[in-house]
Amino acid sequence: MSGGVSGKEGDNRAKYTRGSIAGTMFKTALTMLPATLAMSGYNMADTFFVGRLGGEAPLAAMGFTFPVIMLMNGVFFGLGTGIMATLAHALGRQDSRQSSRLASSGVYLLALCSLALAIAGKLFAHHLYAAMGASGETLHQTCLYMDIWFFGCITAALAMIGNKMLITVGIPKWASIMQVVGMLINVVLDPLMIFGIWPFPKMGIQGAALATVLSQAVCAIFNCLLLMKHGFLSFERFPLAEMFSCWRSIIRYAIPSMLGMFLFPIGQFITTKITAEFGDVAVAGVSAGSKLDAVAFVFPMSLGITLMPMMAQNYGARLYSRVRDALRISVKFSFIYLTIVGLLFILFAPLVVGYFTPEPDIQEKMKLYLRIAPLGFGCVEAMRFACFAITACGHPKLDSLIKFIRVLVFQIPLALLGLWTMSLAVLLFSKVLAEALSCAVAMYFALRVVKSLPEDGEEVV
Repeated sequence: MSGGVSGKEGDNRAKYTRGSIAGTMFKTALTMLPATLAMSGYNMADTFFVGRLGGEAPLAAMGFTFPVIMLMNGVFFGLGTGIMATLAHALGRQDSRQSSRLASSGVYLLALCSLALAIAGKLFAHHLYAAMGASGETLHQTCLYMDIWFFGCITAALAMIGNKMLITVGIPKWASIMQVVGMLINVVLDPLMIFGIWPFPKMGIQGAALATVLSQAVCAIFNCLLLMKHGFLSFERFPLAEMFSCWRSIIRYAIPSMLGMFLFPIGQFITTKITAEFGDVAVAGVSAGSKLDAVAFVFPMSLGITLMPMMAQNYGARLYSRVRDALRISVKFSFIYLTIVGLLFILFAPLVVGYFTPEPDIQEKMKLYLRIAPLGFGCVEAMRFACFAITACGHPKLDSLIKFIRVLVFQIPLALLGLWTMSLAVLLFSKVLAEALSCAVAMYFALRVVKSLPEDGEEVV
């Protein structure tokens, strides 16, 4: 491998290693704010238009698709983490050639994994929906949605990870623009395809899935073109030995991250099955309410999007004091901001639910969710920021262990308490308690990791 670049080029490619930590974090967060609003827009648009189909089945079906999509996204997230971490470390070292090789190899690996997952999903996912408790018309609607989603999962992968790569290499503005463009396309296509507005046939829930796939395809294509334009992505041939070396570096981070992320859909699978014991109305209400969570996390998510590559670039550049500052500032902000937003959710829950479903029973379950779940908002984001710091500092296995503790030690046992009491309120409070305990564990380990780093410029032992 060649050495690093010098001068202006290297400085530009390691954007997050210079300037005020707080200033860079919040400036970039504001740049990414439209993107996080757009991510919320995807979920809210689908929930809004699918809810207008009437009855319990369509919204309940959206709830049953969530754990399976989380499982697939867990793979994409893991690969994305591997690509982002290794790419950011190379940028911090100002190794231009290696950063290009990592980006290109990562896209090849992502495409191969997407194809394998699409085939597996088409063959086996139906059994997962049934095992979660979907039946009758709800099961049919779930299959209709996911059959199309599987067909386009490669576009979801390239859209998601392409955005993350743009952020990692220091051009978050274009990542934000493409996310907004994709959301707008989805919002326009949703009603046309769901309700059959000319020239489209009426497709129902399948229209929501196809609108998502097409909008993500546009983002995926433009993300790849932008990375090529800035010299980070090339489809020219290079030695297989180099590609496999890059894959090994990516997989070192990707596998632990995947294992940790796989636990989330497992936990979601079990809690959805437990929620299904309270009926399809409960699944529909909790699913619709959880889609609104994204609104609360809009700005903290904007901050978090750049936090891991920022920490990883500074770790690669041996600027460890900036890593510590980034963790401290981000966690403090998340607690204050999300405590305030959570209180607003609790206060205005009765006014919000009527806009998302006309069904009174589903509205009641949504209100219950929106009055309890926001109590854990601050803990959710603080845990996420802590895990970013742990991964950025080269400890992906520890990140995976924390996610294991969150799901298998706290989330599932406490959710079973809700089933035992046959109380949906207890089930939702158990979720909040699991998040608080998980946050405490994550912060303990994150602080140990960043405090153990040496002085700036020294080699990590």
